[in-house]
Amino acid sequence: MAQPLMPHATASWLVENSSLTFTQIAEFCGLHILEVQAIADDTAATKLTGRDPVRSGELTHEEIERGQADPDYQLQMIKAPDAVTRTKGPRYTPVSKRQDKPDGIAWIIKNHPEVSDGQIGKLIGTTRTTIAAIRDRSHWNMANITPKDPVTLGLTTQRELDAAVAKAEKAAGKEARTDTRFEGDREALIEQLRAEREQHARDAEAALAREEAEARGEELVSDEIVPGIKDPFKK
Repeated sequence: MAQPLMPHATASWLVENSSLTFTQIAEFCGLHILEVQAIADDTAATKLTGRDPVRSGELTHEEIERGQADPDYQLQMIKAPDAVTRTKGPRYTPVSKRQDKPDGIAWIIKNHPEVSDGQIGKLIGTTRTTIAAIRDRSHWNMANITPKDPVTLGLTTQRELDAAVAKAEKAAGKEARTDTRFEGDREALIEQLRAEREQHARDAEAALAREEAEARGEELVSDEIVPGIKDPFKK
């Protein structure tokens, strides 16, 4: 499935301007669900400026409404974005994150030694010389390098890292592992979002009922013990 040109910015816009589930947004943007959660919680490395996929012609309002009506619906891109051409060489990394590259490289070497230097170079955006120096611990700043997850550092995405690891394990003849670390978090998160949407709908209905009663000059007597829980003895 094609992905938006700027997936993180598109995800930020969808989080702010729709009631789509994190799963729907993650699948459409090609991101890990926890990346979308980080965007929603404003805990991402940088505050993203949203990119409107409707204005860019990648989604329609009708398609978003279909997704909002059915949490299991998978959004369909209207047109694939124009291919972005880039020059050969390592991926560009913002200056503010370049100092984190050695930590990310060290983490991959430690936790996924089967991943080749070429794969690490593509993931992190670095050179084979730097990777080799960290592997053999001859890097000039080795004493200050601490292995840190490159996804957490914002150097790559969870999906890209998982794909690289799976490819390396397959090349090494190993059985690809299924990552189930976040399954419980994912289900709990989806359930929480559904509960919040239902509560918002109840609150909106209660507010509308109060406004209508006030317009008629009536006093609205609630049949709820607490918001969302009705008194079973009232008919």
